[in-house]
Amino acid sequence: MRARILLVALGTALGSPGAQAEAFRLQLPLACEPGRNCFVQHHVDHDPGPDARDYAGGPRTYDRHDGTDLRLTSRVAAAGPLGRVRAAAAGRVLRTRDDAPDVSVREAGIETVEGVECGNGLVVAHADGYETQYCHLAKGSLKVRPGEAVAAGQELGQVGLSGASEFPHLHFTVRRAGRTVDPFAPDVAGASRPEGSLWDEGIRDGLAYPAGTVLNAGFSGGPVSMAAVEAEATGGASAQGDALVAWVRVIGLDAGDVQSLILRTPDGRILSTSRQPPLTKPRAQALMFVGRKRPAEGWPSGTYVATFSLVRADGSAAEHSFSLRLPGP
Repeated sequence: MRARILLVALGTALGSPGAQAEAFRLQLPLACEPGRNCFVQHHVDHDPGPDARDYAGGPRTYDRHDGTDLRLTSRVAAAGPLGRVRAAAAGRVLRTRDDAPDVSVREAGIETVEGVECGNGLVVAHADGYETQYCHLAKGSLKVRPGEAVAAGQELGQVGLSGASEFPHLHFTVRRAGRTVDPFAPDVAGASRPEGSLWDEGIRDGLAYPAGTVLNAGFSGGPVSMAAVEAEATGGASAQGDALVAWVRVIGLDAGDVQSLILRTPDGRILSTSRQPPLTKPRAQALMFVGRKRPAEGWPSGTYVATFSLVRADGSAAEHSFSLRLPGP
């Protein structure tokens, strides 16, 4: 009787013949809000040769990249509630790995992850021949085992740094009949949803094509590093600090992009500014900061405003402003 119950449960998770006629849709495989506190860093590579091209014809991918990279704002955020990995659809767990070291490949070296590039993760089988794969999870965080039925939205594990990963993110791959499917632009002959996005309608706006997304921004009392931003350890700024620094980290940059950052005093005067030359090639991320040492008389009280600007080669532009109020000396 118990075996029969298990078989019925697995059959329900994978879909009955009637359920398979329905559209296969995906929920977000992370417990975050897309476009607000998690973002698409890389897409599936659609170029069959040595070059790379995402589904929109852009550069937000790299050669032979077979999934969607969903990135959190920091290593701290990835380790918290927002970094919980969830099943994108109901199905059955096929295989798992949960013992790979949870360390950046920049520290360990690419040779240490040969054959285990996915790191810790799992593969789930779904209706209509689909599979989803979840990579780079934290060591020891998996909550399911092979053979278990999972419901859409069920927690599977936690985002980590295992495998070929340089920053905390979930590498999410969709396959059908062994072939990679881009959930943003599927083209699967005979599938239940051969056209349009596979993502559930409720999250599509948040997953809109990224272009120069500001991942983090803030103020500090001195120079800022990528490691400090990832650790949420930039220190903040105060009226008594030795310096006042505004910083911003951006992802999804294109060739030709021009970045600038201006920090203004409470009366609108420019305190510090920087304008970088046009990028010669796309960049996955960039960190920029400007600032000044504290004057002998101290910082004037009021609200200091920093404005980051991005101008693209086609003339389009975007801005992001953030502020800090200081009480003065």
